Amino acid sequence: MKRRDFSLAAAAVTLAPLAPLAAHAQTPASAFKAGKDYVTLGKPAPVDAPAGKVEVAEFFSYNCPHCAAFEPKLEPWIKKLQPYVAFRRIPVPFVGNDVETKQKLYYTLEAMGKVDEFQMKIFQAIHVDRQRIFGDAAVIEWAGKQPGLDAKKFEETFKSFGVAGKAKRASQMTEAYQVAGVPAFGVAGRYYVDGDLAGSLDRALQIVEALAAESRKG
Repeated sequence: MKRRDFSLAAAAVTLAPLAPLAAHAQTPASAFKAGKDYVTLGKPAPVDAPAGKVEVAEFFSYNCPHCAAFEPKLEPWIKKLQPYVAFRRIPVPFVGNDVETKQKLYYTLEAMGKVDEFQMKIFQAIHVDRQRIFGDAAVIEWAGKQPGLDAKKFEETFKSFGVAGKAKRASQMTEAYQVAGVPAFGVAGRYYVDGDLAGSLDRALQIVEALAAESRKG
């Protein structure tokens, strides 16, 4: 499977808020073409959404400069998703040399209820401040210096079997969706969308919305 392993030596990423998406009416899924704008999976991927909800997953990596640049636009988009959408993030097992560490970092924050507070801060630390947060020891040290994080609880959670299991599950989901690069999206265990297929990440978000609405219809 071809994947883009983005270099961490890329130019510094600007994390200032980007221009918001232009207001638009919900575009029907029929406006987009399978195989061109998005991929329909040959074998459905597992979903964890509650009954009556449509799962939308963002595949990302803290090591990915494109994910860092995209995050200021993604966060307000998430807040405006339809009530029937169950959104979750999945850290991928590629991009950089400490991928399992970064997966565990995300799931530790999730377990502690701290993702919303620290998602942008991590991107800022790695891609703007150029902090060397690579490897388990460096992540634990960084977390111990962060106001609002219980250092002892973070380390215990980071090293837990539960977090390790979620990291393994994330790798399995990445394979199930055949993720080629990040940021990317999975919808309802059936569809895969990324910026290359869609033509842009702005358009990818529109396709995700349309596919989620279509999936809700069954």
